[in-house]
Amino acid sequence: MLARLIAARLPESQGDPYVLVPVPLHRNRLWQRGYNQAGLLAQELARLGHGSVCVDGLVRTRATPSLGGLGRKARTRALSGAIAVKASRLPCIQGRSVVLVDDVLTSGATSTACVAALKRSGAASVRIACFSRVLDEALDT
Repeated sequence: MLARLIAARLPESQGDPYVLVPVPLHRNRLWQRGYNQAGLLAQELARLGHGSVCVDGLVRTRATPSLGGLGRKARTRALSGAIAVKASRLPCIQGRSVVLVDDVLTSGATSTACVAALKRSGAASVRIACFSRVLDEALDT
């Protein structure tokens, strides 16, 4: 249901289909949780015809603390240098229109780090598709 709601707002790609890249979890967190919610959303968006999934296009190069309860600046510090494009997935990213998929966008720190990594690696454009957005008023700065 969440992917269908995101899909309803996702504009049609101009040219090549989108590459759907989920926000990554660190391997320890993925192992603990057993799934990546952003990855599941990306896979469903692909099934609905909105592009192809590059499920491991981004990686967390180091574990980051849980960002819950952290303000905007602390989130940005925690994510500094923690997200990169997986070298073997560069051909999926370079020159392509990418949709970064996440469930919740809180402060934007994770999305900003992901977008920066994708752009540094040659993505032609990056859009963010998420189900929910936390209002700035709800965050400590």
